[in-house]
Amino acid sequence: QVQLVESGGGLVQPGGSLRLSCAATGTIFRINVMAWYRQAPGKQRDMVAAITHGGSTNYADSMEGRFTISRDNAKNTLYLQMNSLKPEDTAVYYCNANVRSWGTRDYWGQGTQVTVSS
Repeated sequence: QVQLVESGGGLVQPGGSLRLSCAATGTIFRINVMAWYRQAPGKQRDMVAAITHGGSTNYADSMEGRFTISRDNAKNTLYLQMNSLKPEDTAVYYCNANVRSWGTRDYWGQGTQVTVSS
């Protein structure tokens, strides 16, 4: 069984920074695309950024330049460095990974709350 566990969320002032982590555990042969999504209250879940096994990245337009996605394939861990945070970045951030275990499927983490407020 594969599990994704996020960490690093919290309360930060506007203009501040946070680094989220997502560790994948279990029987893992390979993790293909990994991604961060976020969901604000009353809104749909949207993709923030994604990264392939080889390190190619893709960002939502409003995040590029402020957020940086990265991964450590040896540790099966995904990161999101968030800088210049704004109140509108407040949301629950979810990790998603396409994992080849005994089969291949998408997994989700439980989410970590990020609140940007003064």
